[in-house]
Amino acid sequence: MDFLNISIEELLELGKKHSAEYQNAAPFPNIYFDDFFNADALKKVLSEFPELGNDKTDIKFENPYQLKLATKGEYRFEDATKAFVHFLNSQPFLEFLQNLTGIKETLLPDPYFEGAGFHEIKPGGYLKMHVDFHKHKTSLLDRRVNILVYLNEDWKDEYGGHFELWERDMSKSVKRILPVFNRLAIFSTTDYSWHGHPDPLTCPPDRSRRSLALYYYTNGRPAEEVQVKDDERTLTTFVGRKGMDANVNKYTTIRTIAKSILPPIIFIAVKKIRNKP
Repeated sequence: MDFLNISIEELLELGKKHSAEYQNAAPFPNIYFDDFFNADALKKVLSEFPELGNDKTDIKFENPYQLKLATKGEYRFEDATKAFVHFLNSQPFLEFLQNLTGIKETLLPDPYFEGAGFHEIKPGGYLKMHVDFHKHKTSLLDRRVNILVYLNEDWKDEYGGHFELWERDMSKSVKRILPVFNRLAIFSTTDYSWHGHPDPLTCPPDRSRRSLALYYYTNGRPAEEVQVKDDERTLTTFVGRKGMDANVNKYTTIRTIAKSILPPIIFIAVKKIRNKP
């Protein structure tokens, strides 16, 4: 199945062409492309989007930080989706990402789709501002790049669901990306790449915000990209927007105090419990 509208050679050149734009983007390296994939192929993927929440392997996040659904692994993927994600984990696409991001270490895919796969947010749902876990839970490779493939046909601005990228000090949103069909968003993951979908979704009750996420890793990373200890990097960290998200800010304050007074082994155990879906 042909997933691109361009040749592999053109794909690799596209990465080089937009490399400076990506690496110099505010508030951290990011970019998005419209109509990146073959629309017919992507519609087949959309037709296979499962009814999330009905399978025992589905993940349900219901807490002050996120209200969303997700698949786990690739067992819920049907044929077109499997072929698509395997292409996104293939050498040509990895080389495209390598050219685009300028990351010197060799990018590696995650065949286990840890935290990745189909994601769905229904009306009223949200994903508060956060930085992602930095190390894969089993391989312990360093997470460096996220891609988000949006699957929402005829999506209107008033439906909300914008993907937001915020300043390092959480003072303001720098970029808002509407999750329209066949839009590919790419960004680098560090301790400072605050992003999310922080406001409750306002789409009609018969709609939902659907996407496919994949993450890419390296063996090692530049020290300046992170500021936390190795034993904390397998967890997502949430934070509230300044003057907003009271529940998230309350937890962030409690977390800071707890970290300063609890023995590390107890703090890490409590943090893992709080981050469970």
